[in-house]
Amino acid sequence: MSTKPLIGINGDYRAARKDAAPLSWFNAGYYDSVTAAGGLPMMVPPVADDEDLKQYLSMLDGLVIAGCTLDMDPVRMGMDKHPATRAMPSRREDFDRRLCTMAAEMKIPTLAVGVGMQEMNVVLGGTLIQNINEAMPRALHHRDPVENHCRHVIEIVEGSRLWDVYGPGEIRVNSQHHMAVDELAPPFTVTATCPDGVIEAYESVEPDWYCVGVQWHPENETSSALDMQVFQSLLEFVCEDSPAILPLRAAA
Repeated sequence: MSTKPLIGINGDYRAARKDAAPLSWFNAGYYDSVTAAGGLPMMVPPVADDEDLKQYLSMLDGLVIAGCTLDMDPVRMGMDKHPATRAMPSRREDFDRRLCTMAAEMKIPTLAVGVGMQEMNVVLGGTLIQNINEAMPRALHHRDPVENHCRHVIEIVEGSRLWDVYGPGEIRVNSQHHMAVDELAPPFTVTATCPDGVIEAYESVEPDWYCVGVQWHPENETSSALDMQVFQSLLEFVCEDSPAILPLRAAA
């Protein structure tokens, strides 16, 4: 019998309101993508205790750090808040920062998506551009304020993990962000950029840690069939790295 890799996914959080209790929820695109790639998704709630979080992570074979529609709080990064910025609840950002730190320390194979990519970069020593349009006036459109179907070309570094996923040729990805990676954290190297220079992906340079960050959203309904292979890349690495785990297709 094959054993499916257990892949953790963090979720969104909304604090209590006058008319509603506090709420956590998970974007179905992430757990559907993990399932389709041959993994077994496990939802990781924003637990407050580090030992509890470590116990969660010790059970996992891999991790997806999910994006969301909100931003990291720029004040925590020493910046004035831009009018376009909508900071996520502090409980989510606090938890995500701890999650990124512990994932890096434990060398858990990780796919970081959207704001998850930004969080991992910041936690490990990198910085962000808070608003692309102001910092780079000639930049392409990276977010449509009305529709969720903005797309642009990316240029992938040959020889990278993403090159193995997408290969040569013109690649277009969905885009819905106004923040972006500025200075890259030491553990990473850039593996994809937009033609305007915005960093669109990175991966770990540490040989004992699989970590890929993508600014686009391969889990989203606006993604292409090729984008699904970003999740498959994580699952294939996990299966190769852990002989006790057999990919689902191997049992067929």
